[in-house]
Parts: sequence; C-alpha cells; structure tokens
Amino acid sequence: MSYNPQPQPHPKHPLAEFKVGVDNVIFSVDTANNRLLALLVKRLQDPFANSWSLPGTLVREGESLEDAAHRILSEKIKVENLYLEQLYTFGNPGRDPREAKESFGDRYLSVSYFALVRFEEAELLFNQGGMTAWFMLQKIPQLAFDHNKILNYGYQRLRNKLEYSPIAFDVLPDLFTLNEVYQLYCTILGENFSDYSNFRTRLLKLGFLSDTGIKVSRGAGRPASLYRFDAEAFAPLKNKPLVFI
Repeated sequence: MSYNPQPQPHPKHPLAEFKVGVDNVIFSVDTANNRLLALLVKRLQDPFANSWSLPGTLVREGESLEDAAHRILSEKIKVENLYLEQLYTFGNPGRDPREAKESFGDRYLSVSYFALVRFEEAELLFNQGGMTAWFMLQKIPQLAFDHNKILNYGYQRLRNKLEYSPIAFDVLPDLFTLNEVYQLYCTILGENFSDYSNFRTRLLKLGFLSDTGIKVSRGAGRPASLYRFDAEAFAPLKNKPLVFI
C-alpha cells in the first residue's frame, strides 16, 4: 500500500492565525412522509452569495462555541430543548476562499455541531433575511465551502448513533407502534438494513419499550400495540455497547 504524506510546513513559516466558525448539521425525520431532511440556509453575502449552506456563523469575542451554535440556530429555527452535540473540526488550508484575500493569511476553522429534531415541532424562522428550508438528503445541492463534506460526516454520525443510542425515540411521538420505529430506521438507513421481524425481536429484547396496552388501527392490517420509550429502563444500558439493529 502506497503512502503519500502531506507536505509539512517549513520550520520558518509563521504560526497560523485562525478565525473560528461553527456550522450546524440539523437533521429531522418527516415521519408522515418517510423523508430524512437537513436544514439549509441561503447565503446573502460573499463568499458564495446565493448558495445554500449549513446554518453557521463566526464566533464572536467572548462567546463560547456552543453559544455561537445556538445563536445562529435561534435565528433560523425554533424548537424546544434543542440538544447539540459537537461533531468534528474541519480546518484544511484553503477550505474558505477568504483565506486567499486576508492580508495576514488568516485560516478559517469550522467546528461543526449535530442534532436531530422533531419535524412537527420545528418552526422555521424567516425574520432574519435570506431563506431557510428543509431539503431531502437525496436532493442536497452543491453547498458553499466544504459543507457537503460536513453534512456527509454528520449523516454518518446519525447512522452510527442509531445503532448504539436511543436517538430515534427523540423524534418519534410519545406513543408509537413498532412499525413506526422500523419505518424511521428505514428512512435513515435504507429499506434493506434489516427485515421487520428480526428488528422487532431485537428491539423488544432490550427491554426499554413499555407496551401501553392500547391498540390502534392504521391501514388495513390488524390493530397494532402502542409503545412508550422507558428512559428509566434504558438507564442501566446507557454505557453498554449495544446494537439496536
């Protein structure tokens, strides 16, 4: 296997000066239509004016990274109890065209954050100018900067979290059928990730879903049981390596 090392900076090169931004990868699942969505905004200013991008901002003096991430999102979307998880730091030279125009050669870092929100509870805001919209993941356009790369990285994180955490139940309604859980997983992972019977058996064996005793009729099939996620029952499993699927 060949190895191509990256060129190393010359020892006499000055230390890089950095400007730090945050970019948010916000996913939602439209469970009614089985669509995985990502939140995008249309930029109003150069660079990449009129291009779509992830919701992002440069960090202000005295502001934490997480506060900056919440600040820009508060201008674009209204959602209760938004939990952001730090995703990755992107800082390759040349990732931002402003680097070539800065007289002192500033570099631009992006510290990305990740979240999954309930589609029905997320209200898009339009009072800050520009456009904010949900895009189906299969129809993402060419984004500004390296945001397609950041979005893809976030999608891989989402897929991984479905395997070892109960993140799916953050976006499902309080009461749900097992088929609704399965359809959500299919929407994110693809139709062939598992057959329903094996998925149902594995999920119930974990013991953190409570059968409410209520049955509902949805479609032409037999009435289905409604379940509730039991956080207390899940607590002993929280730090164990689980595979949900």
